[in-house]
Parts: sequence; structure tokens; C-alpha cells
Amino acid sequence: MVVRVFDQAPGWRVDAIALVGPTASGKTAAALHLAREWPLEIISVDSALVYRSMDIGTAKPSPDELALVPHHLIDMRDPLHAYSAAEFARDANRLMADIRARGKLPLLVGGTMLYLKALRDGIDDLPSAQPELRAAIEQQALAVGWPAMHAELAKVDAITAARLAPHDAQRISRALEVWRFSGKPLSQWFAQADANRIKPPALNMPLLSLEPQNRAWLHARIAQRFDIMLNSGFLAEVQALRARGDLNVDLPSMRCVGYRQAWELLDRAEAAGAPPEHILPQLHELGVAATRQLAKRQLTWLRGMDERIVIPCDAPDALAQTRAAVAGFTATAL
Repeated sequence: MVVRVFDQAPGWRVDAIALVGPTASGKTAAALHLAREWPLEIISVDSALVYRSMDIGTAKPSPDELALVPHHLIDMRDPLHAYSAAEFARDANRLMADIRARGKLPLLVGGTMLYLKALRDGIDDLPSAQPELRAAIEQQALAVGWPAMHAELAKVDAITAARLAPHDAQRISRALEVWRFSGKPLSQWFAQADANRIKPPALNMPLLSLEPQNRAWLHARIAQRFDIMLNSGFLAEVQALRARGDLNVDLPSMRCVGYRQAWELLDRAEAAGAPPEHILPQLHELGVAATRQLAKRQLTWLRGMDERIVIPCDAPDALAQTRAAVAGFTATAL
């Protein structure tokens, strides 16, 4: 293998390459395959991989895989603390510049489409999530009800309250959280969107999308992978997170697919006095179903990106097609 520094090559044409696709489509394997041939550094585009102590249920690359090529934005946040799309856009832009300065190719790999959209299109720079404030708001709502919280919002942000239903718990909570944290109504943040917006840099970033021709192939992969997770100790991983005492099921980290289902089933088992192992069959069923729904949403996002280059991930030569696409972008740089 011959490796050259990318930004010294006269034919260098791209700033980065994005390798995306639904969950279980083979993105990690494809990225590692590419790293054997080109000087890459991988930037994770995955809202679950950012969290520490969440390894099995997120299908996080193994320590051996992580050692093969530099990875970024993995294991960089405690599950108690949220990580926003705006933060991702900032971090990814900084990392891409650093990686290019080292003469390497930034390869963005993952399936969190909101992160990708924030990077490509920009995002309003709203205040980040405040778990303590959110918990306090939810405790108050338990006592007085969401219509009363909606009435409270109307006093400080009538514009936002007017467009929300009195039982829209998630959006009422977020609007009150922004007000209590910043002292500025959410509607005012939106009104100042042009000034606050994180504008994306001009990036030449081809989008390679691993998508199945046969949905049944992906469903089988999802079920097989969830079996592996359960056999690898996923339930014990969730039990350890619950045992910390400072996490709850409504945190963004615990809303990740699989974790929420496991947490809620463990709550029910505990209330019924049943051993945790009794939930395994139901956890498999609910976890697989939730993961299929995630894959469906990811594919819907991807179909809206007309400029993407689709690679059939269920084709026997999917890796070869991925390699050929990357080679096409960097042909004169090698």
C-alpha cells in the first residue's frame, strides 16, 4: 500500500467524505476497510456513541477496532449530560480542520441524521439541554399537570405557548427550560435565528449511503445484532447504569434505542418482584422493533438527500463498491 499526504496531492478534491446509512448496514466494517488503504481519521456521527459506559447496546466499535484508526466523538460525554446537534457541528468542523492539517482524510461515519443536517445546513444555536432544570420542570408537571405548565409558559412566552397544545409535554418542557436557563423566551431565540445560526462552512463532502435493496436483509441483521448484544451482557450494562442513581429514563442517553426499552422493562420487573432475566424475551422483541423503526426513520431522512451516492449494503460486493467510490474521489491524490 502506498500512502501519501492528501493535501499535498495536486488532485485533492474533497474536504471530507461522509459514510452514512441505517443502523446495522455495515458502516463500521466499511470504514475500517477503507482505513486499511487510505490515511483516514474517523469522526463518529452517532448520538449514542458519544456516551461513556454505553458500549454493548450502542454497538460501539471494539477496543481493537478503535485502535486500528483514530476515532473522534466517541466516549466523550457522561450519560448524565446531553450532547446537541449544534455541539456536534462545532466539534466536527474543528476536527475536520485538524485532520486535514495532519494530511489525512476526515471520514464521517454514522446514522444520526440530525447531526449530519446540522453540519451540512447549519443549526440555530439554542441553549444546550439542562438536565437539572428539565428534571425540576417534570417534577413540577407531575404535581400540577401539563396544562398548568402550558399556562405558566404563556405568561413568559405567549408566542410559543400559542402554537403548542396544553399536553405537548416535550415542547412545553423545552420552552420553559430555555426561559429558565437564559431568561429569554424561545420565540425570541427563533426570531434572532439569523444572528444565532451556526452557519456551515463551504464543504465539498460527498455522501456515500449504505442502503439495503431488500429490507428483510436489514431486519435480519438487526435481529442478529440484538441477539449478540443480549448475549454479550447488555442487560447487565443497563442495570449498572440504573444503579448509579443519578440517571433516569428521560435523559437523552437513556432514550437511545434498546436502553429505554430495557430500563422500562426493568422497572416493571422490579415492581412485580420478578428477576431481571425474565424480561429478556420481551426485551428482544421490543428492542428489535424499536431498532427497525429507527432504521426506517433513517432511510426516510436519506431519501431526502438527492445528491447521495447509494451503495447497496446487501450486495456481495458492497465493500468493493464503497472502496471504488472513495477511490474515485481521491484518484489523483494517490
